[in-house]
Amino acid sequence: MSSELNAASFWEAVDRIRERDKRYARDAYALVMDSLEFAIQRVGERRHLSATELLVHLCDYAQERYGVLAYSVLENWGIRSSEDVGSVVYRLIDEEILSEQDGDSPIDFSGGFDFRGRLEDRYFDRVDKQSRRNPKTG
Repeated sequence: MSSELNAASFWEAVDRIRERDKRYARDAYALVMDSLEFAIQRVGERRHLSATELLVHLCDYAQERYGVLAYSVLENWGIRSSEDVGSVVYRLIDEEILSEQDGDSPIDFSGGFDFRGRLEDRYFDRVDKQSRRNPKTG
């Protein structure tokens, strides 16, 4: 979570959001914020991210953090699709925790991004490549 944002203020905002909409666990909101920080580290600068960029980095972050269980963990928090990520993002925007640029829309998170596939398939692809590089000798 960004050092510019007071943790207590963030959690107060999340609690306000959840009073109106309990679809997503508190951890889902922290995941989005942590994924943004992860993305900034990867791209090397603090800048606006497109919905697709955020989704890619969120999936990569979740895979690094939760491994094969990434989709199950996110699903448990209510995040089952890219649209769910967009809902979390726009609730944080409504609370002025995040900001949007002209032309940004929740629709940017809709369709065309295989959220579950990215989380599950890429993990198993990576495991398969590692096992081919380091075959067990018997």
